[in-house]
Order: sequence, then structure tokens, then C-alpha cells
Amino acid sequence: MTVGLNSRYGLNPAHSEVVEACKIIEPCNALDMGSSNGRNALYMSQLGFNVVAVDNSPSAIDMLQQIVSDEGVANIKAQVYDINNAGLGVDYGFIACTVTLMFLDPARVDAVIADMQARTLPGGYNLIICAMSTEEHPCPANFPFTLRAGQLREAYEGWELIKYNEDLGTMHNGAQLQFATMLARKPA
Repeated sequence: MTVGLNSRYGLNPAHSEVVEACKIIEPCNALDMGSSNGRNALYMSQLGFNVVAVDNSPSAIDMLQQIVSDEGVANIKAQVYDINNAGLGVDYGFIACTVTLMFLDPARVDAVIADMQARTLPGGYNLIICAMSTEEHPCPANFPFTLRAGQLREAYEGWELIKYNEDLGTMHNGAQLQFATMLARKPA
């Protein structure tokens, strides 16, 4: 079971929003954007998704490839990819981009989101979780990119918003941070 795999390799459990999304999304071809060492990819693979996991960190991808190899996981393909390129080239039923956008080149984020949307199959889903910086809650962390209020909702106009909020959360270090959380379904 995935809990065993994640804990066996010292990985955090899958992101709670990925777990929730997988309760309504049928297993399909999925992309884990900014996979790090694969906590979400491993979780999705256990549920029967065929997962492509991309990250621009060769060491993180090496670690995930080692786990995939050691465990004989056949439905994860891990590869180094600079998300700033916004050139996915393949269509997916589900694209998860959890706490990844804030590490990208701010000038490339619109292109990355447009590419995610273009590469989502009709009826498919995008999950995005990204830090925000607003007047009420300026972002305390020095991320290259943060969303402004309503920005993610505007980017997904025309999609069905299954879930959307801009809630305050507490980071592991205790800092208060506002996040946009969105699960959107592309019109079929």
C-alpha cells in the first residue's frame, strides 16, 4: 500500500488535496508537476493512475526512479523537466500542480497554466495549490511567484470549479500563509 511505500522511503504522505481529488477522479494518465521525490506520484500509482512525474531537480527524480526500480512500479515514469518551458507535449486526464507554481519564473506562470489547460483532455482535471500574497496577508516567504486574489479563478474561467478557496494555512514553521486551492474540470 502507498502509505507503506511513502513511509518506507521517508517521504511525506501524499498531499491531502491530491488524496481528496483522487476520490472523484477515475484512474487515468496523470501528470505530477513538481513531483519532488514522488510522494503524490507514488500515491496515485497505487490507485491505478499512470503517472508521469516531472521535476527540475535531478536528485529528486533520481530518488523517485530508484524507488520505482526497487519496487517494480510499472506505472510511474519520472523525468527531469523544467516546468518553466511550458511545453508538455502530451495530454492528460489529471494534472496535479501542488505547491509548485510559486517556485517558477513569474514571467512564465501564465504560459505554464495555459499549457496545463491545453494538455488536459476534455472532461479532465487540474489541481493547483499555490501560495498567495494579498494586502491582508502578504506572503511571509520569499517565493519567486505568488498569486493575487482571484487570479487563479480568472485563469480557469469556463472550467467547472469543483473546489476553489483562498484560505489561510499554517506552514510547518508556524508562519501563516494564504493559499489558493483549486480543482477544476475542463468542459467535455
